Amino acid sequence: MSQRRVFDLAVPAPNGLLRGRTTGSCATAAVKAALMRMLDGVIASEVEVSLPDPDFYLPVPVERVVPLPDGAVRAEVIKYAGDDPDNTRGATLFAEVRQNSTGALRFLAAEGVGMVTAPGLRIPPGEPAINPVPRQMMRWAVDEVLAGRHDPGFDLAIGCVDGAKIAKRTFNPMLGIVGGISILGTSGIVEPMSLAAWIASIEVYIRVALGDAPPAIAFTPGKIGRGFAADTLQLKKHQVVQIANFVGDSLDQTEAILREHDARLGTLWVLGHPGKLAKLLDGSWNTHSSHSRMAMRGVAQFAAAQGFEPDIVIQIEKANTVENVIQILRPDARAQAFWRALETHLAAMMHARVSSVDTLAVRLFSMDGTPLGEAA
Repeated sequence: MSQRRVFDLAVPAPNGLLRGRTTGSCATAAVKAALMRMLDGVIASEVEVSLPDPDFYLPVPVERVVPLPDGAVRAEVIKYAGDDPDNTRGATLFAEVRQNSTGALRFLAAEGVGMVTAPGLRIPPGEPAINPVPRQMMRWAVDEVLAGRHDPGFDLAIGCVDGAKIAKRTFNPMLGIVGGISILGTSGIVEPMSLAAWIASIEVYIRVALGDAPPAIAFTPGKIGRGFAADTLQLKKHQVVQIANFVGDSLDQTEAILREHDARLGTLWVLGHPGKLAKLLDGSWNTHSSHSRMAMRGVAQFAAAQGFEPDIVIQIEKANTVENVIQILRPDARAQAFWRALETHLAAMMHARVSSVDTLAVRLFSMDGTPLGEAA
């Protein structure tokens, strides 16, 4: 720890908001405090947690340390989320540490921490939902307390007070994690409202969607298209991933995950409103309004390339929204063929980013869910 320096949570993130401690950092602190009481008789009010970044450690206040009747020790830490609206904000994370005399470190789920039941996550089915980085942090904590002494082996039972109730407000039930929350974190630090957090969460859903090697999955920027995915494509709920504005990142993650497992995906469906997806025509792979223009100009240029008359092209370009473009084209006999051509063009653009996918198909819908192109 002497070569590390403190990570100061009082220093705001670049967006001006305060960072916090992940559930992984809190659980690690509880492990360390419990082990210090068990081996050295020290009742710590704060411990230093080594972060994955080798330059830093994180001071973590400890709420309570108590011995248990069976010789174990329980330590509790209150989750501090900074300015991030985290579901686990203020939750009590705890660790119950016991010697097991096997020479091995074993991770267990105590009350309020879930168990993994479905494939596709970084932790296999049958294991507690304690992610790889928090597990590594806990190993470091055990080594630091042992300080070279004989390691008899320890059971680390990680829990969360009211974790089962908190988990209902998360995506854990959809991800096949039952009984409680997950112990998460890749850096040990909560970045408040960060773009990285959004993208990381989408990666988890893509991993779950691909986890049982399905013939097809679907991406939807929002809720439009989910009915088509369920009713027409017969996809299971976990095989439909809401990617928000992150079209490019989601495609790149899909390719990376498939390559990681040396696998292929038969069909990737992308379902949504052209107001989002047609922004790709301008090269906007992040379709958030802060990163892209509205799609009417790109749709107008595509209409011109499809042979539509100049007056219609001008109407499309001057439309208030792409939904308005749908209304403008609805009476035209060429409308369905136009949307079908746009679907094909967008599919080709996206397919170029996912070579491990055999077929990428786009289906476009109006705001009320009416199919516009091929699905009609």
